[in-house]
Amino acid sequence: MKKITYVFFLFFTLSMSLSVNAQDLMKSKDLSTVNVDYLSDDDLAKISAQLKSNNATIDQVEPMALSKGMTQANFNKLKLKLTEYEKKNGVGTKTTAKTTEKKESEFGRKQESIKNVKVKDSANALIFGSELFDNPTLNFESDLKMATPINYVLGPGDELQVSVYGVQEYNGNLPVSVEGKVTIDYVGQITVSGMSIEAATQKIKSAIARVYSTVRAGQSQVSVSLSKIRTIKVTIVGGKQPGNYSISSLATVYNALHLAGGPGKNGSYRNIELIRNNKVYKNIDIYRFLVKGDQSDNVALKENDVVRIPAYSHRVTVEGEVKRPGIFEMKKGESFSDLLNFASGFNEFAYTASVNVIQKTGKEFKVHDINESEYKSYQLQSGDVFRITKILNRFENRIKIEGAVFRPDYYSYTDGMRVSDLITRAEGLKEDAYSKRARIIRLKTDLTTEIVNVNLEAALSGDLSADIELKREDIVTVYSILDFREEYKVTIDGEVKNPGEYEYYENLTLNDLVVQVGGLTGSASKRVEIARMVKSDEIDDADPKRVELVELEITADNNEQVKNFVLKPFDVINIRRMAVYEKPQMVTISGAVSYPGKYVLANKKETVYNVVMRAGGLTSIANLDGMKIKRPIKAEEIEKLESIDLNLAKSDTIKDKLTKKLKEELKYATIPVNWEKIVKDKNHYSNVTLFPGDEIEVSIYNEGVKVTGNVLLTSEIPYRSGKGFKYYLNAVGGVDNKGWKRKAYIIYPNGKADVTTSFLFFRSYPKVEPDSQIVVPEKPERKKMTAGEWVGIGSVISSLALLIVTAFK
Repeated sequence: MKKITYVFFLFFTLSMSLSVNAQDLMKSKDLSTVNVDYLSDDDLAKISAQLKSNNATIDQVEPMALSKGMTQANFNKLKLKLTEYEKKNGVGTKTTAKTTEKKESEFGRKQESIKNVKVKDSANALIFGSELFDNPTLNFESDLKMATPINYVLGPGDELQVSVYGVQEYNGNLPVSVEGKVTIDYVGQITVSGMSIEAATQKIKSAIARVYSTVRAGQSQVSVSLSKIRTIKVTIVGGKQPGNYSISSLATVYNALHLAGGPGKNGSYRNIELIRNNKVYKNIDIYRFLVKGDQSDNVALKENDVVRIPAYSHRVTVEGEVKRPGIFEMKKGESFSDLLNFASGFNEFAYTASVNVIQKTGKEFKVHDINESEYKSYQLQSGDVFRITKILNRFENRIKIEGAVFRPDYYSYTDGMRVSDLITRAEGLKEDAYSKRARIIRLKTDLTTEIVNVNLEAALSGDLSADIELKREDIVTVYSILDFREEYKVTIDGEVKNPGEYEYYENLTLNDLVVQVGGLTGSASKRVEIARMVKSDEIDDADPKRVELVELEITADNNEQVKNFVLKPFDVINIRRMAVYEKPQMVTISGAVSYPGKYVLANKKETVYNVVMRAGGLTSIANLDGMKIKRPIKAEEIEKLESIDLNLAKSDTIKDKLTKKLKEELKYATIPVNWEKIVKDKNHYSNVTLFPGDEIEVSIYNEGVKVTGNVLLTSEIPYRSGKGFKYYLNAVGGVDNKGWKRKAYIIYPNGKADVTTSFLFFRSYPKVEPDSQIVVPEKPERKKMTAGEWVGIGSVISSLALLIVTAFK
C-alpha cells in the first residue's frame, strides 16, 4: 500500500516539471482526451528515473490511470514508448529480489511464486500414479486469472483493491493487517479477517457510504477485488520431499502433493489423509482422479493443514497383455476386476479365459490360475504378480480356398462343410478352372500335412463320395488350365521401330506383329527371314538342320501384306535392310577457300581435291603447306584401346591417361595434306578419301614462327629464309633451366611434325618453314642417388677388385 501510494505522489510531483501535456496527464481528473504521443524524451527519462528509484514498474500505475479515464490503448502506448526509450538508452528498470519472487496475472492480481525442481523418480516409475507428480508442467497451481472463489475467506496477507468511481473518486490497495483489518482513508479500519470476499465487500461498501455522500446517493460506485493473495503454511508428511511449504491460499491438496513430489517410495496413493485442527478432515484416493477424472478429493487447503501420506498396505503387479501394465495399490475388498479396470483392461492380443498369478506364502512362491468366472470374486493379496499372456497364433474355425475361383480367401469353417459349399461361398469357379482335379492340403492331428485329391467335376455334380467333407485349416486349391500352358514368345529383329521379344497369341500373323512393334522403318527391304523351331520325337543324324528357315518377300512401304503369314511359338523374324540405303553425309571445309562451309559427299570415293574444287579452290592468301584434315576419333577406336592389354602394373596409369586424353582433349586425329603434290598428281597419297565428319582446314599464310614450351620468352619470330632451328631458339632467349633442347621438335602448318636427331657428337635440327611452331619440352625429373646408394656401389666395386687381386695371386 505504501509503495502504491508513493507512486501516486511520484506522478503528481513529476507533473510539475513535465510539458503541458504531461501536466494534464497527472493533474486532470479526466484522462480520456490525453494524447500520450506528445510526451517528449525528457518526460520519459524523468518517469523512468522516478520508477527506478522507487522500485516501481509502469504496470503498477495502470489501475490509477485507467480509473481516471485513460483508455487501455493509450496506456499500452505509454508503456511501449517507455520500454522503447529504456531499451534505446540502455536504461533498465531493475526489479528487486522481492519483486522477482512475485508473479502477476494480466489482471494485476499477484502471488508469490513457489519454485519446485522436479526430478524423475526412477524408483517409483512403474507405480501407477507416479507419473502424475514427475511432470513439471502438471502442478495443479491455482489460476490467478480466474474470478475470486465465492467462498474465499480473507485473512492477514491478502490485499484488496478498493475503487470509488463516479462523482467522487478513490483508488487504493488495502492489505489485510495481522489484526485482520483494512484501513481506508477518511473511513477508518474495517475488520475483514475470517469473512468471505462477498461479505467483506458489502461491509466495505457500507462503511464507505457513511463517509462518501455520493455513494449513498448512487452517484458514485464502489468496486472491491482481491489484488494480492496471501500465502499459507501447510505440512506434508510421507512425501518424497516432506516438509513445511508456503503455498497460495487458493492451493488444493493435489497442488501440495505435487510440490512434495507425491508419495514416497512406500507411500500410499489411495489413503492420503488431510488433517485439519488435529482431525482427519478428508481421505484422498488419487486413483479416483486417475481412472475417472474425479477431483472431488482435491479440496482447498487452509492455514496449518497437514497432508499425511501413510505407507501402503497392498500392492500388486500386472505384467503382459494389458493396456497399462505396472504396479497398482489395492484396497481391502477389491477384486481382480477392479485391478483390471485400473490397468485399462486387456489389450487386443490378451488371452482372457484365465490369468496366471504368482503368490507369496510365508516361505516360498506358489502359482495360481484364476478363471474368467473368478475375476470378480478373487481377493488380491499384497505381492501378487499377475501375468496376462498372448492368445495362440492359430484359428479355431478357419478354412482357405485359392486358385481359379472368383473370391479366393479365408472363410469360416462349420461342421459338415463340403468342397461344393466352400466353392459356393467363393462365388463359384472361374472360366479357366481345371475341373478334373482339385487339391486339399490337410493338417493332421499330429500337425503333419497330407494331400487329398478331389474330382471337382464329380463333386459339383452331386456325387457325395467325391464331394469330400472338409476339416478345420484345410487349404483347397483349384487349378487353372492356364497354369499348364507354356509361356510362348516370338522375336522380331531388323528394320522395325521396336525390335524385341513379344508374347505369342494363337493365330498371330506377321501383319499383327509388324503393327504391334510400330511398323517398318524406311530402310526395310522386301526380304524377310523367319527361323522356326524344329520338333521331332526322333533324332535324324542325316538331317543337319537346327531350325527351319522360311524366306518371304513383302511390300516394304506397306505394313499390311497381301500374304498374311501365320506365326508359331518361338519364331524369330528378321526384316532385312535395303542393300543401298545411305543418308547424305557431310564434311566441312574452312579457312582460305572461296566458299567455306559444309559439303555433302557426292560419291563413295570423294577426295580432298574434289571438295576443295567444289569450294571454289584456294584463295590468294592460302598457305599451300598449311592444309590438313581433322578426323573425329570414333568411340569404337577408344574401345579398342581400352580392350588392349598393355601388360602394365596395376598402379600404372598410362593407359587411363591416354584414354582420357583421346576422349576429353584430342577428340580428333590430324592428317597432313601436301596440296602441291596433289595438284601435280591426283593419285598422290595425300589426296585421301574423305569420311563423314571430316573437317578440311586451309590455313592463311603466316610469315611468323611460334616458339613455345620451356623457353625464356614464348613468342612469334618473323620467318627469315635460310635461318635454322637455333636462330629461332636464340631469338627468344634460349631454353630455360628445365628445357630439354635436344628433344625439341617442330610442328608444320599442315600438322606434320619433325624432331631433333643426333649421331655421336653431331646434332641435326629440323628445317623451319613459315607458320611453323617450335616446341621445347620439359626435362624429365631424375632421381638423385642417395649417399647410401653410393656407398653400396663403392662396396660392390671394392669386393670385385679384391676378388680380381685374389684370383691373380
